[in-house]
Amino acid sequence: MPIKIPDTLPAFEKLVSEGVRVKTETVAERQDIRPLQIGLLNLMPNKIKTELQFARLLGASPLQIELSLVRVGGHKAKNTPIEHLLSFYQTWYEIADRKFDGFIITGAPVETLDFEEVTYWDELKEILDWTTTHCHSTMNICWGAMAAAYHFHGVPKHLLDEKAFGVFRHRNLQPASIYLNGFSDDFQIPVSRWTEVRRDDLEKVPGIDILMHSDEVGTCLAHERFANRLYMFNHVEYDSGSLGDEYHRDVNANVPISVPFNYFPDDDPNQAPLNRWRSHAHLLFGNWINEIYQTTSYYLEEIGMDRHPRA
Repeated sequence: MPIKIPDTLPAFEKLVSEGVRVKTETVAERQDIRPLQIGLLNLMPNKIKTELQFARLLGASPLQIELSLVRVGGHKAKNTPIEHLLSFYQTWYEIADRKFDGFIITGAPVETLDFEEVTYWDELKEILDWTTTHCHSTMNICWGAMAAAYHFHGVPKHLLDEKAFGVFRHRNLQPASIYLNGFSDDFQIPVSRWTEVRRDDLEKVPGIDILMHSDEVGTCLAHERFANRLYMFNHVEYDSGSLGDEYHRDVNANVPISVPFNYFPDDDPNQAPLNRWRSHAHLLFGNWINEIYQTTSYYLEEIGMDRHPRA
């Protein structure tokens, strides 16, 4: 089944051109089926590009998915036209009474700040508690994963001596995990962060399993059995050119930055990078969606009824 998104969302035509099956709202409403309800809390600066990245992965599922775009209400976006936000997004306050089968919280360019210094931290804490009782499963990405681990369990993030930046090899630590079904023993994933959550800190939390790890850049993916939470500390959703865009942006702004590791052929920024992670990105999201489909309640209102928000 295709992903259901608004007919006029900019990502619509791009997804169609890539062969992703997309269904218009008009056609979807005629089908007698309950689509999976997936929310995307988009904290990234370039919201339009981020929408496309996640819609591409969700749209590869054989199930019908209805994607809802969400933003924090207490923060003014500087890099996305207000017309786009008003047309396609709802604030969390506007959807707080809804239930979701799956919910994604993206990364954000605030990782060097203490969590409490982030302008929308109080609202995000409310959202994280809300996901416990209103979302069957959550996938927290990069800074979003660090924020969730800190909020729920007090797991600290640590500033790195230099930015972890490039495409790094990772090991499959739990081949039997439903989320790693079909994964190779090792694989490559994009990394772009100034901070890290350390494996030994995560392993102190009861109920959290480390699924992916890199000897070079640390833990990549962890799963918490309670509330079906996934913590993805890297950017498996990135496009082929995402790391290159970040590199050239910093170079043009005279920000000191190294060429991303193992990304450009021969480390030459003038050459087009090869995408070495696309298949595993699709595997991870496909496995996540399949697990949600297998375990969520048919009746949305029943989701999270047996959970305490601060567990």
